[in-house]
Amino acid sequence: MSLPSREIRETFLRFFEERGHRRIASAPLVPDSDPTLMFVNAGMVPFKRLFLGEETRDFSRATTSQKCMRVSGKHNDLENVGRTPRHHTFFEMLGNFSFGDYFKEAAIEYAWELLTQRVGFRPQDLVVSVFRDDDEAYAIWRDRIGIPTSKIFRLDEKENFWSMGDTGPCGPCSEIHFDWGAIPGRADDDPSSDSGRFMEIWNLVFMQFNKDASGAMTPLPKPSIDTGGGLERWAAVLQGVRSSWESDCFTPLVARAAELANVVPGSSAETDVSLRVVADHARALAFLIGDGVLPSNAGRGYVLRRILRRASRHGKLLGQDTPFIHSVADRVIDQMKEAYPELGDRRAYITDRIRREEERFLETLSKGLTLLEGEIGELRAKGAMELPGATVFKLYDTFGFPVDLTADILAGQSMTLDQSGFDSAMSEQKTRARASWKGSGDKSVQEIYGRIASDLQTTFRGYEALTLEAKIATLLQGGELVGQAGPGEKVEIVFEETPFYGESGGQVGDRGRVTTATGEVEIEDVQKPVAGLFVHHGIVRKGRIELDQDARLEVDRASRQATVRNHSGTHLLHSALREVLGGQAMQKGSMVGPDRLRFDFTHDAPLTRAQLEAIEDRVNGWIVDNQPGETREMDYKSAIAKGAIAIFDEKYGDEVRVVSFGDCSRELCGGTHARATGDIGLLKILSESGIAAGIRRIEALTGLGALRHIRAQERIAQEAAERLKVPVAELPARVGKLLDERKEAQKQIDDLRLKKQGGGATDLFGSARPIAAIAGAKAISGRVEDVDAKAMRMLIDDLRNRLGSGVVCLAAAGEDKVLLAIGVTKDLTDRLQAGVLIREVAAVVGGSGGGKPDFAQAGGKDASRIDEALAVFDRLVAG
Repeated sequence: MSLPSREIRETFLRFFEERGHRRIASAPLVPDSDPTLMFVNAGMVPFKRLFLGEETRDFSRATTSQKCMRVSGKHNDLENVGRTPRHHTFFEMLGNFSFGDYFKEAAIEYAWELLTQRVGFRPQDLVVSVFRDDDEAYAIWRDRIGIPTSKIFRLDEKENFWSMGDTGPCGPCSEIHFDWGAIPGRADDDPSSDSGRFMEIWNLVFMQFNKDASGAMTPLPKPSIDTGGGLERWAAVLQGVRSSWESDCFTPLVARAAELANVVPGSSAETDVSLRVVADHARALAFLIGDGVLPSNAGRGYVLRRILRRASRHGKLLGQDTPFIHSVADRVIDQMKEAYPELGDRRAYITDRIRREEERFLETLSKGLTLLEGEIGELRAKGAMELPGATVFKLYDTFGFPVDLTADILAGQSMTLDQSGFDSAMSEQKTRARASWKGSGDKSVQEIYGRIASDLQTTFRGYEALTLEAKIATLLQGGELVGQAGPGEKVEIVFEETPFYGESGGQVGDRGRVTTATGEVEIEDVQKPVAGLFVHHGIVRKGRIELDQDARLEVDRASRQATVRNHSGTHLLHSALREVLGGQAMQKGSMVGPDRLRFDFTHDAPLTRAQLEAIEDRVNGWIVDNQPGETREMDYKSAIAKGAIAIFDEKYGDEVRVVSFGDCSRELCGGTHARATGDIGLLKILSESGIAAGIRRIEALTGLGALRHIRAQERIAQEAAERLKVPVAELPARVGKLLDERKEAQKQIDDLRLKKQGGGATDLFGSARPIAAIAGAKAISGRVEDVDAKAMRMLIDDLRNRLGSGVVCLAAAGEDKVLLAIGVTKDLTDRLQAGVLIREVAAVVGGSGGGKPDFAQAGGKDASRIDEALAVFDRLVAG
């Protein structure tokens, strides 16, 4: 039986749905509830809070095909990709889960039935392993399933015991392996060996213990099941091939890469490695960018950039000098969009991002080669044959050069590199990265909130009302449960019902007050540390409050209404951005409070004034139209089918809330909104800026805040006009005239300064001396006075042009600094490079600098050593 991978996935999910499991869509690759992970790397990650008892859901059985990445931490498969049969960066993990429902017997029976009766594994080809002390699992496999004891292996903790961490849920596991057949001379082979005979296809984890800090394990009150099987491995076996690269998960992608690179798969081992790397990495890039990760120099973005550069480097090895990874990613989208529709929706965005980044890297690669060639020239000049580790690291870190690429280029020059120096620099960088890594996703959920949430859920009533009566269900101070609190004390309060909005979806928490018969609390913020739990943060302003007291909850009406205007304004702003800039302008974040709104979106260039005005005009046109607002609850698929926009980084349940304004905006949103667009009053954009590669930010005001801003701007313009004694309408022309006059005055000053230096330049030219090692070339060095960087550049150009062939070094002393500049005529830049010379000269005066081969500038601190610096220049040039 040969099943396509898409049928394997669907058969798995449908099998468990038929047995009472909720089919859950894959969570994004970016974890939203685990600060210890950079990426989701296993199917259980999205359910971690459930397993820890910190969260409850309306199901006790689930099944998923979860997107996973293993490119960081202890699960880092990056360097093995392409060179082994089964290592990948991105993969899909099929899983079924029981949260205190069924346990070992049902988990094992389900697994065996699915494998042998639904997808076509032959029983005689399968073996299982269990933890050495797990007699219960051993007996189930032997007695209930009927597997011969010769095919059941008892293995140690390393192979068959799973822990969530140093403490917490843990338990034995049972792995199902495909047996490729006996290997001569390995009669005692078992699944723990690396012989290649056995391939793990499914791991059944039996969470039955809780491990404390001492290592002691106690039984869990509700044992659970967590299973995981790699779709790519299943596909390989069920399609009769030994390597997942030969399965339909990868063959179309390898074929596309080979077609684009005009190479033949199988023509050489290294060609095959490069084709596999490109295929694998294109999958990873498509899914990462589809989930909102963008290239950067830190965190997840840096990992994505490394993956793309590694793929591009292998493209170079295949002979590709132009971007092509994006075309392979396009094939990934064709292949996977049925299972992951968001890929199809974001196709243009994904492929465009990959193409742009690859273009930048190919340019950077060229610059890196130029740097390396310059360093090789310096080494030769000094008689050295080893490239310093710091330089190797710079090539790696700044220009994306793999170390083996640098080594290959050096080998062609009969040179080597300082591997230990590179390793040391890499170690320092990793230390810095660990120090700066702030975790991922939401903040770590404090245990106390998890305990509260397991017994209490808050119902939000703030859509309908801003006041209500409720009992104080929980009272905390400093993370500890208390019975009462007095004047001036900070408190956290939980109610079973609340009109206060808890911060989420970019909207800040409400402000207001809570009043009891004995006291009053000013509520400053409301947070939702766990799904369904609203924690009201405040200060006791009057009297005392006590646990279980009846209280009156009142939201600050003016603050809420201002927040509503700003939140509805972001929805209209989002729609206008997409109309003006195109569908690739997608929300990447927002902040909505009573005083302002901030909206982050994907776009590669600053917006022009005309674009900003067009966006403002659209939004305010919709406001004038007073289009009615509407909110509806519906299932996620129906909402998307009706055109509702889902935000990149938000996670949605099966039922979603759709907020619409006439025909101009429709989004999935849980926030509070205006009854009609006219309630917003006015929207005024304050600023537009870049906050990261490919991410822009707009800040704006609505309503009275926008009006106050316009009045303030009018006041500033009026004051300026009065000082310049012109009407406001003539202010731009008057300021322009003043700037022109200033520019002309500065030109006259520069001309006088150059005229004054003219005689000095003539004297310097007269001091030109031949360079002994370079026939026909001359050198000039000397001091100049009363010049700035611009004037010094002009002097350098003048002297260099008059020399025809040569090099010039000038130095000037200011009040507390030294200015240096070096110019080299074009014909000598292959032998004397200004950027190289300036580094050594500037070091003498305690400075640094750089530049191009024909011109470089530097600053310094010690003017008393200018003559020494010039002497160093003379010595370097003399050779």
